[in-house]
Amino acid sequence: MMTEFLQPPFMQRALLAAVLVGVIAPAVGIYLVQRRQALMGDGIGHIAMTGVGLGFLLSTSPVWMATAVAVVGSVVMELVRWYGRTRGDIALAMLFYGGMAGGVLLINLSDTGSNANLTSYLFGSLSTVSSEDITAICLLAAFVLLVTLGLRRQLFAVSQDEEFARVTGLPVRALNLLIAVTAAVTVTVAMRVVGLLLVSALMVVPVAAAQQISKSFKVTFVLSVVIGTAVTLAGTVTSYYQDVPPGATIVLLAIGVFVALTLLAAPLAARRARRSETAKAQCTLEGKAPDVPASRPASDDVRV
Repeated sequence: MMTEFLQPPFMQRALLAAVLVGVIAPAVGIYLVQRRQALMGDGIGHIAMTGVGLGFLLSTSPVWMATAVAVVGSVVMELVRWYGRTRGDIALAMLFYGGMAGGVLLINLSDTGSNANLTSYLFGSLSTVSSEDITAICLLAAFVLLVTLGLRRQLFAVSQDEEFARVTGLPVRALNLLIAVTAAVTVTVAMRVVGLLLVSALMVVPVAAAQQISKSFKVTFVLSVVIGTAVTLAGTVTSYYQDVPPGATIVLLAIGVFVALTLLAAPLAARRARRSETAKAQCTLEGKAPDVPASRPASDDVRV
């Protein structure tokens, strides 16, 4: 039966979590890629491990505790980026490694946690997603979508050119902090699906794949969300039937889509280049100037 995987309650929760993560991870990742901070999600994932361990130690929700710790860590990362110009990389390295070490230590000090519990958060474990996890994921995902869609133009401007955004009167530092906090929330939402160590791939790879065939920010945004949703759903279903790790499967599928679109984009780019040269040659023969856009395109049409 083709819909057999929809019957178990744990799969229903897993599929809902996968869809939400598939939507929000690329929605945030596109701004990180624009800012050349593709590995920021990986660093936040290391910090969030302390929150997971703290959640087990205090017998509270690891998801909410990881969210709180990751948000604080992301703010610290942004402050280091502003002020730590000389030794900022060392400070960030200590922050990342300290977050990972803190998570391992705290979870082993707790009465209910173990390394097995930590592994499910490191690499994802869709079969253990609870109803409480779903509630937290839905609330956090709603926040991420509200930010990434509601402030799309402002976030794009800051990610594209901070100096130009500052001249236009945008609160650059506040928006930078908002991007960092939103990325932290996304990491904690995605940790139950792909794991803290692989979440950065789901935030970046669908965006990189979409950029291979898209020309504008809007198209890249939509296409990366479609790719993210498709690979998370496909990876979840595959893990059910083949008994393979869902996080690793999802990431490998995303990389496969990137390779396929890269191979497809090469001949398309060559064909467009030939058409452009032909058009220019025709204009030259007819004594006409090539068509030039009348004005700079709006932010939605700027190529990423």
